Formats: sequence, C-alpha cells, structure tokens
Amino acid sequence: MIQTGLIPNAHADLVTDASYDFYGLQLATCSLDQRIKVWQMDDATGNWVPEDDWKAHDAAISKVSWAHPEFGTIIASSSFDRTVKIWERVSGEPQDGTRWVERAILTEARGTVRAVEFAPHHFGLKLATISTDNQLRIYECLEQPSLKTWQMVEEADVFSLPLTSAPSASLLTNALATPTQTTSTSADGPVGPLVAQALQQSVSAGGTATGTSARPGVGHREADGGWCISWCKDRYWGEIIAASAGTSGVVKIIQLLPSNRPTTILTLDASPAAVAAAADPFPSTTHLVPPNASGLAPTPLPVDPEANPTASTTAVSWAPSCGRSYHLIATGSRDGHVRIWRVKPGEDDENQDDNMDDGDEGKWSASVVADFEQHRFAIGRVEWNITGTVLSSAGNDGRIRLWKATSGNVWRPAGSVGVEAGEEGDADGKQSERVEGRHGREVSMEA
Repeated sequence: MIQTGLIPNAHADLVTDASYDFYGLQLATCSLDQRIKVWQMDDATGNWVPEDDWKAHDAAISKVSWAHPEFGTIIASSSFDRTVKIWERVSGEPQDGTRWVERAILTEARGTVRAVEFAPHHFGLKLATISTDNQLRIYECLEQPSLKTWQMVEEADVFSLPLTSAPSASLLTNALATPTQTTSTSADGPVGPLVAQALQQSVSAGGTATGTSARPGVGHREADGGWCISWCKDRYWGEIIAASAGTSGVVKIIQLLPSNRPTTILTLDASPAAVAAAADPFPSTTHLVPPNASGLAPTPLPVDPEANPTASTTAVSWAPSCGRSYHLIATGSRDGHVRIWRVKPGEDDENQDDNMDDGDEGKWSASVVADFEQHRFAIGRVEWNITGTVLSSAGNDGRIRLWKATSGNVWRPAGSVGVEAGEEGDADGKQSERVEGRHGREVSMEA
C-alpha cells in the first residue's frame, strides 16, 4: 500500500529538489526562491513541520545532499550562482530561523552547478559536483572537524574522458525480447526498450557528436541539456560515478583512480544510432524494432537519425547492490522515458587466462531491461529504495511513479501518486491527493 503525505505551500516558488537524511527522519527541500528548508516529522500528528528555514544562495538552488551521519549533520547545496555551499547544523537556539551555519563555499565552477552528491561514507568525506561547463569535480574535506578546507582532487571534462578500451559491438546485449510491455512507438522517443553499451563517441563541448549537424528537437542551450551524477554504492569496485552532461543523452560510467586520471569504463547510450551499430555495420541504414507477437527476431527497418534523436538525460540513480552480481542504474530523460540498465562488471584481470586474447574480457557491459514512458514529460528525479528493488520517478506531469520487478525479474508499474487541484478549481485552497494503484484504481483524499 502506498502511504502519502502532503506539505502545502512548502516554498514560495518551484521546489527543485527534496532529499531525506540517512535515517529518513528529516527532509531537506530547496527551491527557486533561493531558500533551504529542513522538515521534521511530528510523531503525534504525522505531519511534516518546518524545523529550519534560511536563504542559502543568491540564485535558484538546484540540489541538496546529506552527508553520512558519521561526519555530523551536514548538507551540501548547489546553485545557479555557480557555487556549492557546505552547511552544518549546530546546537543551540535558532538564529534568524535556522541552526545551520555555512562552513565552506566551493567556487571553481564556470557554469551553473546542477548537481551535488556526497560520496559513500567508506570513501571519506567527499562530494561530486557537475555544472554546465560539463566539468565533473570531486572535492575532499581536509579539515573534518571544522569543515572549512576542501580540496578539489579531480576535475574532468565529461565529454573528453577516454574509454579504458575500445568498445566491441559483440558486447551490446540484445534485450529487445525482454517482456516489459510498456515500450514506446511514438516518434518523440526511442523505439522499444533500447539496448546499448559503450559506443565510442567523440563529443564536442556543445553536447553533440563531432562531425554531425544539429539534430532537430535537441537544442544547445542550458534549458535543453541535462547534468546529473550518481555514485556507485558498492565499495568493492572503488570510486565509480555515473555522470551525464549536455544534450547528448549519454551517461558515462567513470572510474576515479588515486594514481591516474579518471577514465570512462562504460557508456550508456540509448540512441537509435547506438542500437543500429549493434545490429548492422552500417548504422545509418538500419535499426532494431521490437519482436512481433510470434516471437520472431527483430527486423531491420530504415532509420533516419535526425527524425528520432535521443533527449538529454536529466536524472540518474545508481541502485544499492545488496549482493547482486550486477548493478542497476536508472536514468530519466527529457523525453519522459525512464530506463533501467543492467550493468555487468568485467572480470578481474587476475582471473583471466594469460594465454587468452584480450577480446572482450575485463570489459563492463550493459543492457536496458526496462523502458517506461508513462510520464510523457521531462523526468526530474529517479531514486531507488534502500534495497534497490523499487524505483521511484518524478516527472513534469506532476506525478511520482513507482516501478518494481516481478518474481520473473520483469519490471512493471507499481503505482503512482499525484497532487492536483480539485475539480472546482479549489477556491477554498484545498488540494486533492490522488493515489493510483497497480490496477488503475483511484482513491481521492482531501488534505
């Protein structure tokens, strides 16, 4: 059963992000009104009440992120004023409506900072940021008690990061027969649940492939792009982060090495051209379509690369592994598609036969196991639960949708929640909260 709550009039302007702390007992929200609010659950009433409220930046705030509680009560915020700020909650009575103190300002970005996220705690007090200058920056706190000194330990252009090895078409797994029945056949999105892996591209700073003209429907302004990041939660593989920048729609899996420059170990690309490259040596002439009802193999059809461009990726989330032998990564796009990628790590070098040709050994591979388009509008956020078994997505359609795998490992819709104005326009200011169940049944509740 889906349990919901409503916080009316949370901010004076559009809410851009909301993030729970480690224990799920506090909620931080940020907005275009340049303010951050921290909410606490009232056990007696079950309502969220504002605990702290302060003006945090001189421009709209894009994201907020909580640090692990072992480092204290810390929040990082990113903004369109090209800064990232570190905030710490101190004891005592609130002053000016808040107990939060600004500890540090990170000013290296040369564009609006679109995302910030603390690294998993086993890597220390680190955070990653990405901005519209297409730079991924990694910071580390050098003075943890005071939080005042932060060093930028890595800075890399997401577009120019090299692959560790050239991708092979044989690694592109054909998952078109995966029984996720919510495929798209519209002209504004990829056809069917698309599958792609590591298509080597040389991408210019503007976010389009070098040597190709601008594609209709895909712009070059900041409003058309997507900048997002998500850390790998599994300690075993080291510091790995998924990042997307610009209008290319490509997500790069980037490995951060202490003794070397960051490198791209995998590229997630759901564009028609990438799928076509896996099926035909002439990617400009064919692409794959879903199998017919009889289960026959996909049939090559003519493709016009400019007629079906890939929208920019606006959200990415790396699921907790919880003992799986593979990773799950969710992405959301500006065209309204939510995709779930199954990422298979490469074999360790020491486990390979010395006499074996390198071939595809040791390479990471990926396939799309679900492709949903119910939002039909740009996706703002995708997020996994603590076990990586349920995915939630929020879109510009004003709904939060849930996705869950069945016993056969087939991903299905699991419900949705939306807040809408009442039928009479709600002159009295009340809001109607609608919960849509797995089978489409609706329950209306007034809050």
